[in-house]
Amino acid sequence: MSKKSGFMSEFKTFIMRGNVIDLAVGVIIGAAFQAIIKSLVDDLIMPVISIFTKGVDFTNMFVVIGEGEYDTLAAAQEAGAAVFAYGNFINAIINFLIMSFVIFVLVRTINKLRDKAAKEEVVEAAPTTKKCPFCKSEIDIEATKCPNCTSDVE
Repeated sequence: MSKKSGFMSEFKTFIMRGNVIDLAVGVIIGAAFQAIIKSLVDDLIMPVISIFTKGVDFTNMFVVIGEGEYDTLAAAQEAGAAVFAYGNFINAIINFLIMSFVIFVLVRTINKLRDKAAKEEVVEAAPTTKKCPFCKSEIDIEATKCPNCTSDVE
């Protein structure tokens, strides 16, 4: 019984670590973010790209392995034909490249904004002390005479 409770205790410690919780939150947010990026690519970017590719539909690029001729990939798959659907692969590569670029631009922008905000937060306080040029001790910034060596200080 103590092995089981030890195991459960160890499991509870593992789950409650900050890293695991952070990872879980990251995965959930990543899934939601993926939906946003997918919509951006499918609904906004791909229509623009289709203008430049003259509406080429990569999804219907395939080779039938074996016998038979089919007009569309869907018809070939419905008939149970073995197909080499290289168009879907090309589509996946294009989507990956576009999504990667969009994510890169977003992360780059966020990092620049964060760096700018961090620079604005770091405001150096005006010095309150200075060094005596004669004895090199630290004295008040407004002092005209060093309290240590009694020299006149400007």
